[in-house]
Amino acid sequence: MTVTGTTDATAAAADGDGDGDHCGRLLTALRRFREDNADTARRWGTRLAAGLGAGGRLLAAGNGGSAAQAQHLTAELVGRYREDRAPFSALALHTDTSSCTAIVNDYGPDELFARQVRAHARPGDVLILLSTSGASTNLLRAAEAGHAAAAEVWALTGPAPNPLAEAGDESLCVAAGRAATVQELHLVAVHLMCDAFDAALAAAPGGTTP
Repeated sequence: MTVTGTTDATAAAADGDGDGDHCGRLLTALRRFREDNADTARRWGTRLAAGLGAGGRLLAAGNGGSAAQAQHLTAELVGRYREDRAPFSALALHTDTSSCTAIVNDYGPDELFARQVRAHARPGDVLILLSTSGASTNLLRAAEAGHAAAAEVWALTGPAPNPLAEAGDESLCVAAGRAATVQELHLVAVHLMCDAFDAALAAAPGGTTP
């Protein structure tokens, strides 16, 4: 497991900057993100290009605002980020309402994502799990299912240490003391990944053809 980012104590200190205003906190956290996390996000995008270009799939999951971030990422890969290119296989696991409600009804909320991972994940796939707290049981269960399926598990979380960061093969932990700021920087990470993804495809032999 590889964890990049800083600790809860560092995040709490950063959260006090900027005269207590939202933009000030975001700017402080963004500076730290650029130093500590941006390279990891770009590296993940490059690796996704290789894996999905070889026929792998991205599975993504999160709760609440993190679900929106997961869906944003998969939409950029199935659609496009900036320039037109081939589509790639990427699924946000909260979007199939019939499956989600059936799973929660029959197996309980902790199995919401894990059962879908067991259904869809294969060796060579990537499972990315997004959480501001890093403590959501349904995501921790999904990480276990991802490992069992021999998929690579990446955790995109708030400050380390947290259980989800420990459960990932690799983790990117954002140092920010408030969930809103963490989510905003997760979106920055998503866009850095997409930018690196497209750049890697363009540089590969054959251009953007998977």
